[in-house]
Order: sequence, then structure tokens, then C-alpha cells
Amino acid sequence: MEFNTATGSAAQAHSDCTIVGIHEPRELTAAAAEIDKHSGGRLLAWLKRGDFTAKSGETRLLDALPGDSSTRILVVGLGPRKKYDAKAYRRAFAAAIRALSQTGARNCMSWLAHPSVTGLDSYYTGRFTAETTLHTLYRVPDLKTGKKQPLPSLKRISLGVEKKDRKEVDRGLADGAGIAEGVRTARDLGNLPANVCTPRYLAQVARGLAGKHKALTVQVHDEKAIAKFKMGSFLSVTRGSQEPPRLIVLQYKGAGKAAPIALVGKGITFDTGGISIKPSAAMDEMKFDMCGAASVIGAFAAVAALKLPVNLVGIVLACENMPSGTATKPGDIVTSLSGQTIEVLNTDAEGRLVLADGLTYARRFNPDTVIDIATLTGACVIALGNQYAGLMSDNAKLTAELKSAGERAADGAWPMPMGEEYTEQLKSNFADMANIGGREAGAITAACFLGKFTAGLRWAHLDIAGVAWLSGDKKGATGRPVPLLLDFLLNRANA
Repeated sequence: MEFNTATGSAAQAHSDCTIVGIHEPRELTAAAAEIDKHSGGRLLAWLKRGDFTAKSGETRLLDALPGDSSTRILVVGLGPRKKYDAKAYRRAFAAAIRALSQTGARNCMSWLAHPSVTGLDSYYTGRFTAETTLHTLYRVPDLKTGKKQPLPSLKRISLGVEKKDRKEVDRGLADGAGIAEGVRTARDLGNLPANVCTPRYLAQVARGLAGKHKALTVQVHDEKAIAKFKMGSFLSVTRGSQEPPRLIVLQYKGAGKAAPIALVGKGITFDTGGISIKPSAAMDEMKFDMCGAASVIGAFAAVAALKLPVNLVGIVLACENMPSGTATKPGDIVTSLSGQTIEVLNTDAEGRLVLADGLTYARRFNPDTVIDIATLTGACVIALGNQYAGLMSDNAKLTAELKSAGERAADGAWPMPMGEEYTEQLKSNFADMANIGGREAGAITAACFLGKFTAGLRWAHLDIAGVAWLSGDKKGATGRPVPLLLDFLLNRANA
């Protein structure tokens, strides 16, 4: 998809379709008023018929009006003017793209952001436009047989802007396209079935990404190497599976000798719960339990595409959690890479076991910051639903950075407490710690477990169990929290 900006007259811009907005009840935006004027009042006359309510996201495709240079006009409802904020803009623009994707239009000129959207600056106007476009046009990589639905004809989107805003909107469009590439990568990986997207497949994708970008390298370690590293906590999860695990280490160097930021991703490509097996209902969705790993790989795809001046390390711990005669049993004690011992009371609390060794492994890179990303707990879904990721850290400044990044990116993360009173729940009579702390505050005690492996690190944990995918008729991976991570990295790069 090609994105660009333009200034000038809405009525005189040549395109296959001009997109203009109408506020409730029948309030013309500046671009719509210009088209109405050139058409001799025909647009307003059409609105007065009462066939269009202008509710947010409502669309209507019209043939070109007299005086307009486009082949067609798409009228989009923006809702009340006072409520036309960033969220309303994204909703309206997504509706416009969905409507256009059903036509033969190859290009369009949008005036939905002209002259302004409440609380949305020029840069984020461009960024959200690109992200929303590519998110809306995304197609699930399905394995259906038969004739495939044809791809949309739309190939170029121009955004009508004021001249003073053009440079920042262009910058936002470029960043948004790069972020959308990362989101697409993460969604594709998450949506593939577990018999396709295995640990070895994730390694293959990471290698392919490194082959496209000179600044990006990848090392893939097999089970023998993982055992040599003494990552006993990680290996305890994969014991019941015939699918071999992989430790995937990506490095992106764009900032000389600066200390890197490390992203650690949980990559359980299918989670049955192991011996503590899950209920069968919706177990198919456990193919999404590798979305933390997918978001790390997606973040690298975006960073490499944007050539950001940062140093980044990605650590992906990929394996299956399966029941068998060789699987780890409740009550088993394993030794982590850190040397600490763990009593495995519940084999379905496996994500923290792989992350414990991943966080310890990250130390060898002397990172400035470490962020782990994981579909870790159902408790976080109960606490926050699918609106916010859980954000936990013992570093207030890093918490504030990530929360702000989520707010700017419209990919929110909500801070949750940590403290010794929660860590007490992880005591074991037989090992240094247990891998669960009881039902109460399950998302927090999971983070406190990880905190036992991050002493001295500037670390944060993102529990994305509620935001990584949608269920029901919209079932599929969302690509979150790639936008949050990229906003955080872009902010670091600009600083």
C-alpha cells in the first residue's frame, strides 16, 4: 500500500474516490462543504432527504457530483463534532476502507482528518491512518480450499492535510506503515495452526527476517544447546512433547555500542496444560499461546523496516506443553538457569517457567531494559478483560514509559501492583519457590515469580492474555502489543 499527503481543494483532487465526513445531524466538514458548493448544493440536498444519519462509521457511496474531479464520493458519518477524537477517527477511517475494499477503486483521497481531530496531532494522524488501513485490509492466512476471495483493488491512499502539517503527517504515515508490517507479522504467526506454526517454524520465520535486513541477525539453539546452557526450567515444559524446542535469539544493531533493549517472548506454540490438562472447551485457542513470541518477532520486523537507531535483543522461548509419559508432573522440582529451584505445582503455569530462563539468559547481553511479553494468566483476563494488557514492574519510571506508550499507540497497558506480600504466596516447603501462588491475585503472583529472576535488571512484564487474540466470530490474533512496543522504541530512538 502506498501512502502520501496532499493539500489544496477537496473538489478538484483527482482520484477514484474522494472520502469526506459528515457530523451528526447534518453538519458538513470543510471538505464536504467545498464539494457541496462546487456541486450547486447537491450534497446538502441529498442529506436533507434523511437517508443518512451521519452516525460514527456509517458510509454511503455516491456517484461523482457535478464540479468534483473524482469518479465517486464516499460519505462517512463522523458522529457529533465534539466527540470526534482519535478513537472516532480510527472507527470512521476503518469504515471507509472497508467500504472502498468492496469497490474497484485503486486509489482514494481522504479528507476525514482535515482540518483536525480533537486530541490527535499531525504525526499520529498519519500513523493511525496507515495502521488502520493495513489492519482493516488484513486477511487471515487461512487454509481453505476452493476459490479465494479477491484482494481489494485499493493500492494508494492520499490524505488531505493542511500545508503546515504535511511533514509530520508524512512521518507518521511512514512509521505507521512500518508498525503495521510488524503487526501483520505477529497476526500471521498467531493465526496459523499449531501443526504449522511449530517452534521450528518460528525459527524459520526469524531466519527469513534476518535474511532481509543486514542490521538483523539470528541464532537458533536446539534442545541439546538449551540443555548445555542448563535451562532446566525451560526444558521442563517441553518434556512431554515430541516437537523439539527452540531458543531463538535475534539481534538488531542500529545504535553503535549502546546497551540494548531486550524483549523476551513466551512461545508456547500449543498449550494443553500438560499433566494439569485444560478443559476441552476453546482449547483450540491455545495455539495463540505463542503470541508473546509473535509480538517479539513482529517488533523486530517493524524496527528493521523503519531502520530505527536502537539496539535490540529478542529472546524467544519456543516449545509445546503436552501431556505424556515423559511430561513434567505436579510436584516435580526443576533447576532454572539462575540456579534457583522451582517446585512445579501446576504444569499449566508453564509460561513463567520458560520466561524465568529467558530472563536469566538476557543478562548476558548487559541490557539497558528488559521487557517480557506473554499470554501468561487467565487471571489477567478476569481483571482487565480484552481492553488492557497487564503491566507489572518494580521500576516506576519504566512503568510510566510503557503506560504512556500504550496510551499514545491506542494499545493500552494498565499498571498492577507488585510487592513482597504477593511474593510470600510462592513459598515452597521443598524448593526455593513454587510456580504458583494460589488463586488470589494470580496475574500479580505470576509477575512476582518472574521478579525472582530479574534482580538488578530494569524490567517490566506485559501480560497480554486478554489482548493478544479475539474469540467468537472475530476469532484471530490482534498483533498487540506490537504498537505499544514500537511506540516505546520510537520514543527511545527519538530521545
